[in-house]
Amino acid sequence: MRILLAHNNFTVTGGADVFYHDVGRILAAHGEQVAYFSCAEEGLGTSPWQSYFPPAARYDTGSLVSRIARFPQMIYSEAAKRNFDALLEDFKPDVVHAFAIYTKLTPSILNAAAARHVPVVMTCNDYKLICPNYSLYHHGQICEDCKGGRFYKAIVNRCSHDSLVFSAGMAAEAYAHALTGIYRKNIDTFLFESEFIARKTEEFWGAGTFRWRLMLKPFNSSAFEAGRKMEDYCLFVGRLHNSKGVHVLLEALRSHPDIRLLVIGDGPERARLEAMRGEMNLSRVEFLGWQDRERVAEYLRCCRFVVVPSVWHENFPYVITEAFAHGKAVIGSNMGGIPELVRHGQFGFVYDANNADQLGASINHLWNDAELSARMGRAAKEWCDNRFTDTACYEGLKCVYAEAIVRSKGIEKRQ
Repeated sequence: MRILLAHNNFTVTGGADVFYHDVGRILAAHGEQVAYFSCAEEGLGTSPWQSYFPPAARYDTGSLVSRIARFPQMIYSEAAKRNFDALLEDFKPDVVHAFAIYTKLTPSILNAAAARHVPVVMTCNDYKLICPNYSLYHHGQICEDCKGGRFYKAIVNRCSHDSLVFSAGMAAEAYAHALTGIYRKNIDTFLFESEFIARKTEEFWGAGTFRWRLMLKPFNSSAFEAGRKMEDYCLFVGRLHNSKGVHVLLEALRSHPDIRLLVIGDGPERARLEAMRGEMNLSRVEFLGWQDRERVAEYLRCCRFVVVPSVWHENFPYVITEAFAHGKAVIGSNMGGIPELVRHGQFGFVYDANNADQLGASINHLWNDAELSARMGRAAKEWCDNRFTDTACYEGLKCVYAEAIVRSKGIEKRQ
């Protein structure tokens, strides 16, 4: 089988990029032929497919007028479509697997695939197809104001970077794609990591109006060794943004100042969070900043447990499966897909998001019961090793691809 993978970024900078490359790695390891299509990046020199990569419009440089002038490229990139069509011609894939293609590659590439009768499946790791700002969250709160196609609410709420201009651009993009139906008419199957995001999409689009499958992330849990140490700290790993709930975590520790917390990550909230730590006299909380993957793995191996205090609808946080793979329990909020992973009382605890007292009680419970924490970690490791394997991921993808190809052949015959 020949599979063409399409994603905005080739360089790995976040979880979605890891997902893209892991799918390619697994397919290639099982003997499939794989090609990649991403945006051109400065210094990129590791892909044999890079000559096809189109430039991406930049919206963070230049005058306001010049940035506004580039908005049409964000909605529909003719350059990406031309380059993608050339790759379709040369590689002749049986199926296209798209990931995050909006704003940079844009769904123009879907029209190119449709013109050549190549079926497309798409992995949705966020809420972009139903929410202009990707997250159903802005200014510290959950928001579904755009439900029913009311994308102008994104402008009213300034939900993109708190900017009227960028919010207007995101709203225009959403209207254009909804009116043309470019995603729904060109994608055979949408793949979701959590049932929560799938059902939320049904709320916006209508149940039964599109085909979807649950497809867990590519992650080989057994490749990670369970950590035997339980050193004197619990751990948070993630971007320091208000949606991640670290402020709730600090509030939870106010009543438990003797518990040591290490915070790995950086972001726009770091200064405010460090100020909160000082105001609360939380001397046992340490901000370590960004760490490379090897160093993060070492901290995971040695921690007592991991806390995921998100206050937005997280889809499927990588850190949970990474914690489980290292044999660590997780305390997670009841947001998005988190409860689908963290089985309350078995692999850790689930608490009501924004309830600092409940979170503090859960942290205190595991902190003072090392045997329970270790037992939960072992159970999580066993479950994760059985559920998350390269073979399981490949078999799932192969089935989805084969079904899409069969449907595509049927459509071709009718035409």
